[in-house]
Amino acid sequence: MGLKMCKVTVGSREKAYPDGTPFGEIVKDFDQDCKYPVVLVTVDGKLRELHKKIHRDCRISLVTVADSIGHKTYKRSMNLLLLKAVYHVAGHEKIRKIVLHFTVGEGFYYTIDGDVTIDQPFLDQVETYMHELVEKHAPVMKRSVSTASALDLFHKYGMYDKEKLFRYRRSSRVNIYNLEEFEDYFYGYMVWHTGYLKYFKLYPYDEGFVMQMPTRKEPEKLPPFTPSPKIFQVQKEAEKWGEMMGVSVVGELNEKISKGKMQELLLISEALQEGRISKIAEQIIERGGVKFVMIAGPSSSGKTTFSHRLSIQLAAKGLNPHPFPLDDYYKNRDICPRDENGELDLECLDALDVELFNHDMNELLAGKTVNLPIFNFKTGRREYKDKLMTLGKDDVLVIEGIHGLNDKLSYSLPIESKFKIYISALTQLNIDEHNCLPTTDGRLIRRIVRDARTRGTSAKETIAMWDSVRRGEEKYIFPFQEGADVMFNSALIYELAVLKMYAEPLLFAIDKDCQEYLEAKRLLKFLDYFLPMPSDGINQNSILREFIGGSCFNV
Repeated sequence: MGLKMCKVTVGSREKAYPDGTPFGEIVKDFDQDCKYPVVLVTVDGKLRELHKKIHRDCRISLVTVADSIGHKTYKRSMNLLLLKAVYHVAGHEKIRKIVLHFTVGEGFYYTIDGDVTIDQPFLDQVETYMHELVEKHAPVMKRSVSTASALDLFHKYGMYDKEKLFRYRRSSRVNIYNLEEFEDYFYGYMVWHTGYLKYFKLYPYDEGFVMQMPTRKEPEKLPPFTPSPKIFQVQKEAEKWGEMMGVSVVGELNEKISKGKMQELLLISEALQEGRISKIAEQIIERGGVKFVMIAGPSSSGKTTFSHRLSIQLAAKGLNPHPFPLDDYYKNRDICPRDENGELDLECLDALDVELFNHDMNELLAGKTVNLPIFNFKTGRREYKDKLMTLGKDDVLVIEGIHGLNDKLSYSLPIESKFKIYISALTQLNIDEHNCLPTTDGRLIRRIVRDARTRGTSAKETIAMWDSVRRGEEKYIFPFQEGADVMFNSALIYELAVLKMYAEPLLFAIDKDCQEYLEAKRLLKFLDYFLPMPSDGINQNSILREFIGGSCFNV
């Protein structure tokens, strides 16, 4: 009997391989057309790691580090490489715990609890060892163990956050990754070997260090490390809130839900946010002379609810606030700019009538009465319906829109008349000590739930346009965040347990043959970490109500 051969189709090309050939070997015959390294493949639509072997005829497509899933795979694998190196250089006996806290720019921020001094010489040693492993092309091995065995393993390694996480997992088996004897669990797929992980740099930062990595746009180039101190402090504050409530990782949240202790956690979370909003209102009043509160932040940050809640706090302190959206200053659709694909570019600053906005705001500052526009999204035109406004001594406009922090929008307004607020949902919860919870995933799930409810948009459509939304944020929002007077974190520690119940049916509706299926599957796996939590105890003015419905505001 001859050797069984399997036919592989990539695009219009075909080739046969012996049964049991790893996909990593097969890829070498097809990756000449790829600008960047291939780290995963899809086999008949299913994502596969490169160490997996072929056993039947199939159609393959290549996933590179410039693809969203490939880029995440690179960063996740870098995390494994770093952990292995830190334990090797410092010695296991000197480390109680390494924690990956959150992303900082293009990097990950870590701290080490143990008898280790984090300085440049130590990080240089870690980096050197990482480069040695990269040169070796050390294989990243994977084995499947029972959940019970995984719990024993995590306990033995002192990875107690993981132990808690898997206590609430329904799946009977767990994938454990191994790099030169170092074992750990990671949320998602890995590269085949360390040879793919060439680009990184370690920097001491705050109480720990940052591992800087490439962007998805330029996956073979390391960008300079430019910290955002204001955002960093907001993320640290969010972590402190989590620690104070006894919920730093998903396992601890699940524990609270399973023991019926959610109402207190919910009330404390909301009280902390309300206290923060009240403090921002006080800062606006203390500044004096503020007439324009400018609020900006990325998609699904809860800007609308926040602007209403801030307005209530300002009113409670004696001011007369008027919330209004920048969207009312959109140019009529027939003169709106278009992007390189000929589509309407509603994200760019030129989509707004900047001149008219400045004219109207200056008229208001001069004490004149102005008829403000209202944008009709059905007709795509601005309308005037006697929305008359005069700014008295205690009046303040609470303006919300993506360009709020860009001084080019309000170029003619006096600096002292503006108070800028950056809002984002910076998740304070981590999956476990070595897997942080991406804040973009939290926002995407919020948006899937809200758009299905308010716009009739399917999860498939929301996922399809998410890349474009993210590009807009990187261009028009993130560059201005550090220029804000204050920052507000709109993430609630319990929200993913609530959103799970709304998002899962929407994600399950995406067919297997859709391009968006892989992302839907990834998000479903992500939501599977959380026990569900009912929404009936959530305040009507909660930011979460903007997404799940039942808000007392018109959002």
